[in-house]
Amino acid sequence: MSLDKDQPLINRTLKGDMGAFADLVDRYKYMVFTLAMRMVKNREEAEEIAQDTFLKTYQGLSGFKGDAKFSTWVYKIAYYRSLDAIRKSGRSIETISIDTVFDSHLAEGENVVLQLERSDQTKTIKEALRSLPGDDGILITLHYYEELTLQEISAIMNISVTNAKVKLHRARKKLMQLLAHTLEPEIIRNYAKDH
Repeated sequence: MSLDKDQPLINRTLKGDMGAFADLVDRYKYMVFTLAMRMVKNREEAEEIAQDTFLKTYQGLSGFKGDAKFSTWVYKIAYYRSLDAIRKSGRSIETISIDTVFDSHLAEGENVVLQLERSDQTKTIKEALRSLPGDDGILITLHYYEELTLQEISAIMNISVTNAKVKLHRARKKLMQLLAHTLEPEIIRNYAKDH
């Protein structure tokens, strides 16, 4: 969502309209929960992080300057709340299935063989993303599936745009290596394209 669509809700929330804040939560709850779930790999913990993210969002809303998109700001809060939860538990950062990002609905009229091939490819990509270390799977998901820019990713992860670009490039290379043994060359070429 663009800032101009969020700003009226932000303004109304700042004037005490809790219904407007509920609309903001509805707009971004899926995004926040998905990020938290990918990072912590536990549904209940991800739900807690999502609730905490929106509590922190509400508490800090008067300080939101609009320098970045509202969604980027909320994503950043969710990202750091997830990192805090991971650190407190002593775990390392890993990624999780992105079932909710990949749409498995296939167009009507495709034959069964083609449907099975696509299903196998989607499963292979999900498994490869799950096995990427550290932030690699998160970077790929934010850039390609959530369609965030490198600037937005750098703001969320508190790294430079150049660092985000380098990390994304490395993550893409790791993903390609994992996929190289299982997917057809044309699928690999599609995922390997630089944007």
